[in-house]
Amino acid sequence: MSLPDHPQVQPICVRPQGAHLVGSTTFDDCGSTFRTATSVLGSRLKRVPDGEVGERFHWIAFQPNRLSATVGLERVGDTPIVINPGAPVELDVRQLRLAPGTEASALELPSLGYADAAIDSWAEFERLRTEGVIPAQTRFMVALPTPLATVSSFIWADDRPAVEPVYEAALALELDRILTAIPHDSLAIQWDCAVEFGFLESADAYRVGAFEPWWEDLFGGLIERAARQAGRVPDSVELGFHLCYGDSGEKHFIEPKDASNLVKFANALVKASPRALQFLHLPVPIERDDSEYFAPLAELSLSEGTELYLGLVHREDGVAGAERRIAAAAQFVSAFGVSTECGFGRAPKDQTVPLLETHAAVSVGW
Repeated sequence: MSLPDHPQVQPICVRPQGAHLVGSTTFDDCGSTFRTATSVLGSRLKRVPDGEVGERFHWIAFQPNRLSATVGLERVGDTPIVINPGAPVELDVRQLRLAPGTEASALELPSLGYADAAIDSWAEFERLRTEGVIPAQTRFMVALPTPLATVSSFIWADDRPAVEPVYEAALALELDRILTAIPHDSLAIQWDCAVEFGFLESADAYRVGAFEPWWEDLFGGLIERAARQAGRVPDSVELGFHLCYGDSGEKHFIEPKDASNLVKFANALVKASPRALQFLHLPVPIERDDSEYFAPLAELSLSEGTELYLGLVHREDGVAGAERRIAAAAQFVSAFGVSTECGFGRAPKDQTVPLLETHAAVSVGW
């Protein structure tokens, strides 16, 4: 990746408050994520994820492995498509389809893995918080994909309309288990919206392929689905959304021309959501420290009390790059915290601590 040449770093005119960790880190266990993140970021961090360790390290890519155990679903193709050969957990990302004669309503999906992982990580979080390693006011954040992500990525196109409600119900059961096991005043739920922007940007560019909707009103259907997920989280639990353009190989699947679609989606979601959002995260590509990218933020309409985090921290240009992007963003939005554009579990293993230190260097605590 080639970076722009900026020999002079302009001083930032606003100091962001707070830092947000989107989800994944490069640590091998949740305890390392909890201890290191809270140690480096201190009062900047209101919520901390478990780092999406184990099979979740590549976001939703483990879901086909889970779903392949379902009677009535079969893999498409005979040759595995493994995206991480030699890893402790090999992920075969071949799509699945309904077996001949199978009705989607008859499917009984297995555990999707999200509740088991959250409950296991919560036990470590609670232990470390009791010991004083994690500050008492810090919440445990569980990041979940919207159902659309897995269905549009790993279900055969012809079967997506029928399978979507079945998968959505299964993910709702995962969430219910999390809500039952973890005290609500210690919990935050983050919904990850990534494929939603694949649909939006593909439509804008008249592309066809994986991001073809199976419903008539593209934008309305996306917002309706996201708002429905928001409504599954009770008011007693903090709720946030991570809007994303993907992070496969540390690259977006589509580079946004500016923040217009992010703002359009966020404003519609806030209006449609049956409950308030506590936080919202928007990505910022590394190449964009120009006013044009950030200008749409002037139209962002968040409810009072909703924290905004901009994913403008990148490992490749550290503090200097983050400060350029902060200065550009501050022309259009006055209050925000900092983050990376996505989880950084796919970054080099030695980059997690430097990334956390960059967050700390360019922000202040609450």
